[in-house]
Amino acid sequence: MLNYRPGDGLAHRLDPRSKLAFQAGFAVAVFAGPTPAWLAAMTALAAGCLAVARLSPLRALWAYRVVLVVLALGPVLGGVVPGPPWFRVGPALESLRAVARVVPVLLVSAAFIRSTPVRDTRAAVQRTVPGRPGQLLGVGVGLTVRFVPVVRADVRRVRDAVRARGGDGRSLRDRASRLATLSVLRALARSDRLALALRARCFAYDPTLPALRFSRPDYPVLALAVLLAATPLL
Repeated sequence: MLNYRPGDGLAHRLDPRSKLAFQAGFAVAVFAGPTPAWLAAMTALAAGCLAVARLSPLRALWAYRVVLVVLALGPVLGGVVPGPPWFRVGPALESLRAVARVVPVLLVSAAFIRSTPVRDTRAAVQRTVPGRPGQLLGVGVGLTVRFVPVVRADVRRVRDAVRARGGDGRSLRDRASRLATLSVLRALARSDRLALALRARCFAYDPTLPALRFSRPDYPVLALAVLLAATPLL
């Protein structure tokens, strides 16, 4: 599971707002480019982002392995037809091109997660989106980033507990049902405890967030974000 790692590299020193802007512009550019050469160039740029964040591409891909497996099913299902010849290459390749565009976007998001503290991400969101919607969005992003690894750890513990009690001998449907039910119950219990803890600490939507300030390296990143976002118009 990817999470923030402290560091002093270029990606860590950039303002989170410029990194969010770059992610948005990059996503627009990736989905606007129709050619394989453009997709390859965007993938190379995503690999560069991982290098700046000092994150291995293999580690980033492994962190998204479940998402990638689901994406890999798209071309297979896209090529299946209900009758002879049962599988058509053309629709499968078209689906593959659509799915392949998601991968570089995931890699850039991995670089952002690796190089940006959750608190800074919340501050960037709240200062980009004004008013109560921005506060609500910032709180949602912060809690989601912190809560997902905890829920994943709970799922693994439930799975290990089922195995320790001889669950491997049960049917796949029974194991999946037990895993889903127990995992949801744990997630609901955690959400109740989280709500109680927030009330006990007088949780506020507008806490004192860290000060953000653009530095000299942020301006080229912002310019590149604008250029990428404008590629559909070029």
